[in-house]
Amino acid sequence: QVQLVDSGGGLVQAGGSLRLSCAASRRTFSWYHMGWFRQAPGKEREFVSAIRWSGSRTYADSVKGRFTISTDNAKNMVYLQMNSLTPEDTAVYYCAMGVTAGIYDIWGQGTQVTVSS
Repeated sequence: QVQLVDSGGGLVQAGGSLRLSCAASRRTFSWYHMGWFRQAPGKEREFVSAIRWSGSRTYADSVKGRFTISTDNAKNMVYLQMNSLTPEDTAVYYCAMGVTAGIYDIWGQGTQVTVSS
């Protein structure tokens, strides 16, 4: 079974950048889409971004123009480049993998992103 390990979170000032990484345990990917989600304190988990095996990308309106999702299949890695961060981006970020459209089956453990004012 594939395992995902996400990392790269930390404390950053507003306007700064972070790059989150998600490593899959298998040496090759077999997936339909990879996604990033986040959950802020006291709020429900929300969709952030996804990339499909075809390379098609989707972003939540709240992060369009600021975040970029990408993959490096040779390294079994998925990334989320986050720029122009704001305190509203503070959350635990989770990467996820799905083999079927609309479903995410495997989740990382989460990495904390904190953006200070």
